[in-house]
Amino acid sequence: MAKKTVRVFLLSRRVALAVGAVLAAAAIFGAVHIPAAVSAAGTARQLPIYSVERPSEEGEKFCAISFDAAWGNEDTQMLLDILTRYDVKATFFLVGDWVDKYPESVKALGDAGMEVMNHSNHHDHFNRLTADEIVADVTACNDKVKAITGIAPTLIRCPYGEYDDHVISAIRSMGMEPIQWDVDSLDWKDYDAKTIFKRVTENLQPGSIVLFHNAALHTPEALPSILEFMQQNGYTVVPIGQLIYTENYTIDHAGRQWPAQEEKAAS
Repeated sequence: MAKKTVRVFLLSRRVALAVGAVLAAAAIFGAVHIPAAVSAAGTARQLPIYSVERPSEEGEKFCAISFDAAWGNEDTQMLLDILTRYDVKATFFLVGDWVDKYPESVKALGDAGMEVMNHSNHHDHFNRLTADEIVADVTACNDKVKAITGIAPTLIRCPYGEYDDHVISAIRSMGMEPIQWDVDSLDWKDYDAKTIFKRVTENLQPGSIVLFHNAALHTPEALPSILEFMQQNGYTVVPIGQLIYTENYTIDHAGRQWPAQEEKAAS
């Protein structure tokens, strides 16, 4: 009897080990293959526009420069004067709180023909907000800008450059387009003018969107030489609203916007 009991116990133990091995293999399979599925799904995620493919038969090169204004106002008029001197129209993304503090600067930007767009109402982390909260935040900033310039923003740059699918979906549900950048001056780090110039000019390409910040320490010093470089190298600087396509376009995995027929040719 004792031997029979031992045999039954050993048999049961072997079955349990076999089942455990199968379950372990299944777990390993899942761990290996689930991330691949997530990655595949990630390639279809919604992206904002980082840059634009703008083919031209005459070889004309377009780019855009942008300024995020969330704090400080000591250099706004200086930047505006420089842009006007070089006959350049830029895009300014304004936080609603900044609009509240500096309405006269908002009006000056609009009167000078600059493109005045949305950078959220309070510069919150959109990833942490619900879709309804995002819509309410964006609407509040739009209303403030429109009350001063007479024009409601159609573009937005998400605070901190943060976004996910639900953020982009919420923004596009409003008929607005989220805009990122492909050339980052990193001027907010207080790099000197020479470093800012190098960062921008070495990364600039046709269709680029360049990121600067209002109230960055050395941007007014670097901006003239950057604008001269662009003009000397055949670039036409336009507001982002004139750079991007508003219909019949696709956005590739790198966030580059293509006219529909060009994307087909590229693929």
